[in-house]
Amino acid sequence: MRIDRSADWANPIPPVRREVLSATPEVDEGRPPLLFVPGFGHGAWLFAEHWLEHAAGRGFPAHAVSLRGHGGSGNAPGAGLRAYAHDVVQAAASLPRQAVLIGHGAGALVVAHALARYAARAAVLVSPVLGGWETLGVALRRNPAGTIPALAGAPLRISRRQLFGRELPEDQARAYASRVRHASRRAQYQLITHRAPEPPVGAPPVLVIGSQHDRIVSPSALTKAARRFGGAPLLFPGMGHDLMLDTRWREPIDAILDWLEKKN
Repeated sequence: MRIDRSADWANPIPPVRREVLSATPEVDEGRPPLLFVPGFGHGAWLFAEHWLEHAAGRGFPAHAVSLRGHGGSGNAPGAGLRAYAHDVVQAAASLPRQAVLIGHGAGALVVAHALARYAARAAVLVSPVLGGWETLGVALRRNPAGTIPALAGAPLRISRRQLFGRELPEDQARAYASRVRHASRRAQYQLITHRAPEPPVGAPPVLVIGSQHDRIVSPSALTKAARRFGGAPLLFPGMGHDLMLDTRWREPIDAILDWLEKKN
């Protein structure tokens, strides 16, 4: 099968400053590096809060990249999915060994696109927002006040009740929610209208994890995402969309690392 990427030559992605936060093990055991990709509105800080150091403590070099226009990366008002996937591929290619790509929320969709351009060791989709009309339908049902204005070009607004589980203390939820920003209008629009990602290069193993109590991603969407890659989702009841900030944040990251140890 021939894949035409003439747009890459005719309209190259402009360079931008990329923020990458890292935590590395005290002793390099040769394990594959992990590259965490946050979803829209989040930055690398999402994983630096707990998961990076925890993964490093278990022997995995851990890195998180902020997509352009997010976190500490350079501004990019008109960036879309192609530019975001480019950021992930470039960050992964800079690592010394073949990386595992781990995307959260809409960052999972970015990872799915990046997998068609980068031969990852494996991939993990966390609370994946893979877009399409089903995503829009769930958003309209569960968050009409924040979604309807976004259809007219306003930033998509997501409440902290959608992001976090009930166990997270209110003051922490407020503090985390205050750090969430907005993706570009173009990226918001493409989340609904994008073409399905091309098949991954090299057919890497893919794990899908989430919670049936996620107020952004429905249980059926988790199942559909996992079936796309030939598996079933690994679920963590009672947790919110941002699993890595929950009071039980250790459970999903340990499950991911256990899975990687078995695969590698």
